[in-house]
Amino acid sequence: MTDTARTARAGVPERPTLDGLEESWARRWQEDGTYAFDRTKNRGDVYAIDTPPPTVSGELHMGHVYSYTHTDTTARYQRMRGKVVFYPMGWDDNGLPTERRVQNVYGVRCDPALPYDPVWRAPATPVSEAARREPTPISRRNFIELCEQLTVADEQVFEALWRRLGLSVDWSLTYTTIGLVARATSQRAFVRNLRRGEAYQAEAPTLWDVGFATAVAQAELEDRERPGAYHRLRFTGPDGREVLIDTTRPELLPACVALVCHPDDERYADLVGGTVRSPLFAVEVPVRAHPLADPAKGTGIAMVCTFGDLADVTWWRDLHLDTRVVIGRDGRLLAEAPAGVPAQPYAALAGQTINGARREIVGLLADAGDLIGEPRPITHPVKFYERGDRPLEIVSTRQWYLRNGARDEELRATLLARGEQLRWIPPHMKHRYDHWVAGLTGDWLVSRQRFFGVPVPVWYRLDDAGEPDWSQPLTPDESALPVDPSSDPAPGYDESQRGRPGGFVGDPDVLDTWATSSLTPQIVCGWETDPDLFARVFPMDLRPQGQEIIRTWLFSSVLRSHLEHGVLPWRDTVLSGWILDPDRKKMAKSKGNVVTPLALLEQHGSDAVRYWAASGKPGTDLAFDPAQIKVGRRLATKLLNASKFALGLGAADALRAPATAPLDRAMLAELATVVSAASTAFDSYDHTAALQVTEAFFWRFCDDYIELVKERAYGTGAAADSARAALASALSVQLRLFAPVLPYVTEEIWSWWRYGSVHRAPWPTTYEVDRTIEGTGEPALLSLAGDALSQVRRAKSERKLSMKAEVPLAEALGPAALLEQLTLVADDLRAAGRIGKLDLLPDRTPELVIACAF
Repeated sequence: MTDTARTARAGVPERPTLDGLEESWARRWQEDGTYAFDRTKNRGDVYAIDTPPPTVSGELHMGHVYSYTHTDTTARYQRMRGKVVFYPMGWDDNGLPTERRVQNVYGVRCDPALPYDPVWRAPATPVSEAARREPTPISRRNFIELCEQLTVADEQVFEALWRRLGLSVDWSLTYTTIGLVARATSQRAFVRNLRRGEAYQAEAPTLWDVGFATAVAQAELEDRERPGAYHRLRFTGPDGREVLIDTTRPELLPACVALVCHPDDERYADLVGGTVRSPLFAVEVPVRAHPLADPAKGTGIAMVCTFGDLADVTWWRDLHLDTRVVIGRDGRLLAEAPAGVPAQPYAALAGQTINGARREIVGLLADAGDLIGEPRPITHPVKFYERGDRPLEIVSTRQWYLRNGARDEELRATLLARGEQLRWIPPHMKHRYDHWVAGLTGDWLVSRQRFFGVPVPVWYRLDDAGEPDWSQPLTPDESALPVDPSSDPAPGYDESQRGRPGGFVGDPDVLDTWATSSLTPQIVCGWETDPDLFARVFPMDLRPQGQEIIRTWLFSSVLRSHLEHGVLPWRDTVLSGWILDPDRKKMAKSKGNVVTPLALLEQHGSDAVRYWAASGKPGTDLAFDPAQIKVGRRLATKLLNASKFALGLGAADALRAPATAPLDRAMLAELATVVSAASTAFDSYDHTAALQVTEAFFWRFCDDYIELVKERAYGTGAAADSARAALASALSVQLRLFAPVLPYVTEEIWSWWRYGSVHRAPWPTTYEVDRTIEGTGEPALLSLAGDALSQVRRAKSERKLSMKAEVPLAEALGPAALLEQLTLVADDLRAAGRIGKLDLLPDRTPELVIACAF
């Protein structure tokens, strides 16, 4: 049964209330399939939304409510405009956030070396702080099962909150980024990238998070200001010449492979091409010139180490320098000195942490007389993984990369052109995309050394010595996807050959979470699994998302769609702003200033919270303001009461009857302009402007129009019929105008007197409103009547009289043409103001004045 098949109306309740609407209507919508996607429609009839899958490793907060409400207003508007809306919901549950949450909740850590224990059970939660500090090691499979268990519970909580908020999602279209479909889709895309030469493996310097023990991509970096110190070290040049360099990383001295200066720096021109000797280790290192060296920084000549920062990587690559790696994946200095470095002085550093090695080497340099002066404290930006809490290191590792235009100017230009084809809301957000693409310095590193993720679908042959052949990776047939190389044997092998000479070994890594999330259009649209659905919904219409992930989610989605399909994955993108706390600071979990929505939804109702969210435009930051939520509650309450009053006058039976009275025609004529403005705003993704124009009219409708016509509407005859017809038409239209923002209260009122769901009703048109007007209507007449009534009310208020007090005589003064217009609504004005006699005195004042005598 669908909502359009209902045969009964609810009728107007004696005491309408907002309480309980969420529970009753959310259940009804689900039972009736109100938001179910009709997959029989052609692509031109479909509006498809690539909804962001929220990370389920924590709590939803008001920032989520803000942006997801915006998307839902669009979905509801497009549905009412006659589109079949494809509106799925996903959960982003793979990757580091889930692993960290599991570790914290259960006090465990993954140890891939341990065997699977089928009888192991998770500890009761919450676990002690001691258990978190000393987590219990469990096998990879046990750990993954725990991740899956926790995410299922989290997703149920998230879905319940989204349903309460009133998201018009088709809940039969949910997916997870670690589910079977997502894994198969992600692996299929990777295998095809590999076969086309777009994915490749390389041993290279890699940004490495020591805490998470994984590689990190350029898009996941952030700079954080951290204290440090410049240490001035003395190198020795030809004939004993003193060459001083400043460094914040003295512990990397054994990894030094060159000194570099600017080609135009005359201070060091005679050294370029020769060598100098490093302090403490006495290693001869070359002096080279490079245009990126800054003559004004420090002493103007820098130490190149493998690797201290990204500049080191650039110099190392451009100048073809040697490699001396000293930092391991655990963030400690390696046990053995690199080739060419004396073992004896290095022994004091072996196995030390970064900070420990720094203290040790500073002491050794000072004792040797090669530390010049005292270290000079500074504050400088340091690279961090966006989710990490320790500075990144650069280590040499074998990783998988995806070509993204960083080293291919033709591909870069094509991706910039894709950005031009995309419609950006607001337009200035496109600059962030352009800046990111133009500034790419390396291909996309897509492999991660973690556990709960989509496995890299690759195996390697082992030679007779048991060494892997990296150059010829083995890939699965697409029909076998998804696969897990750590437990599934390679094609053509059996499990007994795993790890044996002449056998195979599986790739131990997983794909970056963005390597899967970048394929959400393909995942939800049924790429290669449901060709019929794919043809109806892809490319999609809308990608709503946060502005801070343009460089990750948006760019990577454009890249994957271009490589696989040669098109943009969607037509439009709407970028949300941030929610700010009362101090105008961005709300963030890391700052501890987030507000969770459940209590607000329970206290004020979902419509009120949605009203607050809709008061912020796309791309615009909005301060969290509980007072604005109360305004939304007041609006929803007024909508209930005004509707009850209008329907109590018999408006329901007057729908589609003509409005003949001048004031009724004027009100409807103004409403037609509101319909036009709201429609234009929604077409431009400006839900805020649509809400503002609708709300402004509604309050004028309640405060002026209803007050002016209610006496007439109580009566009989043509004038009363006209009032009831106008009330019915105005109520029907306004409920639909408010429906995208206030879904619960509008559905409730609609059910009192109309069939079906307001959310399946057609969006109002100016033609529909004009059709109710017999003849023409002049919107200014409603304003004139409202102004006159307002003056009468003000006169009563100034005398502290009831609004029901009689006014024996009122005089209307103003330009003759204006008073002539006033005569058209004089009867309604006298009734609303309880005016005994109304005299019109033309041309006494330049504007309308209503003088009341008591």
